[in-house]
Amino acid sequence: MQRVVILGSTGSIGVSTLDVIARHPDRYQVWALTCQQSIDKLRQQVELFRPRVVVIGDADAARQAREQFRAIDPQLEVLQGSDAMEAVAAAPEVDTVMAAIVGAAGLEPTLAAVRAGKRVLLANKESLVMAGPLFMQAVRQSRSTLLPIDSEHNAIFQCMPVQHREGLEQCGVRRILLTASGGPFREASLEQLQTVTPAQACAHPNWSMGQKISVDSATLMNKGLELIEACYLFDTAADRVEVVVHPQSIVHSMVEYVDGSVLAQLGNPDMRTPIAHGLAWPQRVESGVSSLDIISHARLDFSAPDIERFPCLRLAREACAAGGTASTVLNAANEVAVQAFLDGRIGFLAIAELIEKVLSACDFYEPIDIAAVKSADAQARDKAVALLP
Repeated sequence: MQRVVILGSTGSIGVSTLDVIARHPDRYQVWALTCQQSIDKLRQQVELFRPRVVVIGDADAARQAREQFRAIDPQLEVLQGSDAMEAVAAAPEVDTVMAAIVGAAGLEPTLAAVRAGKRVLLANKESLVMAGPLFMQAVRQSRSTLLPIDSEHNAIFQCMPVQHREGLEQCGVRRILLTASGGPFREASLEQLQTVTPAQACAHPNWSMGQKISVDSATLMNKGLELIEACYLFDTAADRVEVVVHPQSIVHSMVEYVDGSVLAQLGNPDMRTPIAHGLAWPQRVESGVSSLDIISHARLDFSAPDIERFPCLRLAREACAAGGTASTVLNAANEVAVQAFLDGRIGFLAIAELIEKVLSACDFYEPIDIAAVKSADAQARDKAVALLP
């Protein structure tokens, strides 16, 4: 029986994780759930899964939860704040941690789980984007089991040889082909992109995701962040990772070998597949995802991304090549820009423009610890906010 903590249980990944867990009550027990402030959804999860602990980021929401949740389970412990999230992620009772908090807020609780040697299912790409070398060093030192949950990285992991951590060249891997749906504006002109609304940007054609990730997918920044994540996860250079637009989202990514073989992982666009893979690895369990009807899909299309219309992908690749805190700055500026777009303060195309200005205004350096990463993150956010209209 695996005891599981879900960091970010009320988001789309958290909800899908609980769906998979509910199908296997003999294998998984929910030990703790965390969220920022969505206590109505959290209350429903508490009623169904009866965790030992819940952690809520927002202080007012935590006070309300203590009053409301007492009737469900008088023994339920309701904690509040980032320190409590780190504590449950590293708790000795816990075997597996699903790291599904979106954005920079997920870094420290995810790192706490890694340092405690947990089995970490990584759905928070920002942990690696912000602090890749420090994060992977902690994985090696603690011997934590790190399993990627982003559908693309999980696909790459499934297509890699078991010994891939010894080095891709030694394993005969030539390159990684990272697929991208192209988002809702794959065929839109620059003129059309100028008038994109937040509602349009959040209407992804294939995946059901939160607002921030949906906007990142629309700008292709999500793919840029995933490129950086892939470089750290699989210890490879950015020039060995090629982004390929695949609008059907059936091939989730590919790995090419030196003998000419290309291995691909295919499946319906449903996050329960990589979640079930991570929970059960190296075994397999039922995920609730329907079988892929390859005949009905009939064709699979692939094309190169348009960097002119979607400069965020270029900015991410440049930040990855620059190293140090460049990707930390990239991520921080992007989070500010996306929120400003969602709030109606800037237009869709201004997201990339703001990120590029912040990157140009910041100095990059090799962070010696997480405090240095947080400092670079804070400085980049301040610069981004100052540049907003």
